[in-house]
Parts: sequence; structure tokens; C-alpha cells
Amino acid sequence: MQPQAQSQETYRLCQLAPVIPVIVIGDAARAEGLARALVAGGLPVLEVTLRTEGALEAISRMARIEGGYVGAGTVLTPDDARRAKDAGARFAVAPGLTETLAQACAEIELPLLPGAVTASEIMRAAEMGYDMLKFFPAETSGGAGALKALSGPLPKMRFCPTGGVTPQNAPGYLSLPNVVCVGGSWLAPESALASEDWAGIEERARAASALRG
Repeated sequence: MQPQAQSQETYRLCQLAPVIPVIVIGDAARAEGLARALVAGGLPVLEVTLRTEGALEAISRMARIEGGYVGAGTVLTPDDARRAKDAGARFAVAPGLTETLAQACAEIELPLLPGAVTASEIMRAAEMGYDMLKFFPAETSGGAGALKALSGPLPKMRFCPTGGVTPQNAPGYLSLPNVVCVGGSWLAPESALASEDWAGIEERARAASALRG
């Protein structure tokens, strides 16, 4: 799967809801309950970051949930990509982009949503065939104002801003023509996971699914 085809698939997934939950989960036993709550709340595309020992098992369990599309975040190396694909990930998200990671994802046919923030990084990604990118870290890299400015010289590039996005500032991002969706970590806070507050998480998801207006 070449980068252009990868971007077509990640663009399709990003269009399914205005917010992709960015999930850090340590206890994989809670993964299915969490996924069900988020999908029921209208957020079918889920990103599980590879920052905990239980992340791959969580991806495997979430992949069983009907109506959900689970991917792996913080994918840094070809080995990360392969392990994520083996666990059942439908896509990968990276904070940046390297040729080795791009090649690995192409070889195993795992759609990649790579990160970029500067004009040079975005142009490099475009040269490699990617036109759907993660804008990360969003808030500390200029936020919605930066993305608005980038839309002028780079009108064909599309973004999922992540990093510092909140329910309060998300509408500003989502109003931009080059923003397809945002990534948010507020939907499954550690306290809600620990108490298995699935109803509360579903309520947050429902509110997030309506952010586009």
C-alpha cells in the first residue's frame, strides 16, 4: 500500500467523526468496555498509543468491537508498525515521518497517519505521497492560527491536529477547511478508566461527536 493509498484510507477514517479519541490504557481488561462506550457515543475511530505494556493487548481486544476502527498511536519504528498490525490495528499514527517507517507501513499494508508541523515537514510528506497528516503538537505549534496560515500555500494538505486539543478549542480547529478531525485525550481520563465509568465516557463521546455543529 503506497503512501497515496494510505492517505486515502486515513482520510476516509478521519471523516467518520470529528474527534479521534487518543487513548493511553494500561489495563487491557478495560479495553472492550472503553471501546464500546466510545463507539456507542458516536466515535468509531480509536487511537491506542503504544506507551504502555498493555497497549497491544488493548488493541487486540478493541478490534473485536463491532462498528469500531482501532489504530495504534506513537508508532515510531518498523517493529512498532508490525506489532500493531499483528495485534489487529487498522491504521498507525506517528508523531513524525521517516522513510524507514513509511516503507515498513507500505510493505505490510498498514495505513499511516504521519505527523508534521512545519512547512518543510509538510512539503516532505507531500513529496513522499502523503496528503492526510497529523498536526502535532498542535497547540504549542501555533494551533488553529498556524493551520489557517498553512492552508494558503498548501491547500491540498489535510490535517488531524492533536496535542493540547480540548472541547473548548476543538471547534476552532474543526471550522478550518484543511482540518478533517481532531485527536483528543480528554474522552477517557485515567480516573474514568479506573472506575470503569463507561456511561460517563459515552456521554463525553456523544458531546464530542457533535462538536462539528
